[in-house]
Amino acid sequence: MTRTQGARANKSGEILENHVETTLRAHGYFQVCSYGSKKLQKDFLLNSILLPKRYAKQVYIGTGIYQTDVYVDFYLVGLPAMPSGLIIECKWQESSGSVDEKFPYLNLNIQHSYHAPTIVVIGGEGMREGAIDWLKQRVTDNHNLLAVHTLDRFIAWANKHLQ
Repeated sequence: MTRTQGARANKSGEILENHVETTLRAHGYFQVCSYGSKKLQKDFLLNSILLPKRYAKQVYIGTGIYQTDVYVDFYLVGLPAMPSGLIIECKWQESSGSVDEKFPYLNLNIQHSYHAPTIVVIGGEGMREGAIDWLKQRVTDNHNLLAVHTLDRFIAWANKHLQ
């Protein structure tokens, strides 16, 4: 059976998320809610004393710039330097497409709707030239955007900061 381009892109995005999740687990973080539990709110993670180092996937954080619900890929709690938690968003673009066109929307949502430091992990070779640099330049403009990393740079960052 031949997969559509969208199905292949979704699978590739899931692979990137799986690598991020493996990195979190390697640093002692535990998942507190199953994937796809859309009712999980960030307050549950922040106020819970389940485990000192915990994360959840697809966490509802409020409404975005279009007044629609916003769910983040990962929400971590347990970093002493980040008492409000850490958000991780994963963006994959293997061939030409629209992920890089969504960077301005993502940046504005991070700036106005995300109330925790955020890291964007990017992967694939299909983003337009300049798109990643544009997003990295927003780190200085957007106080909530902590960093934009490739997977290997995220792992190096995690090795230093997720202890």
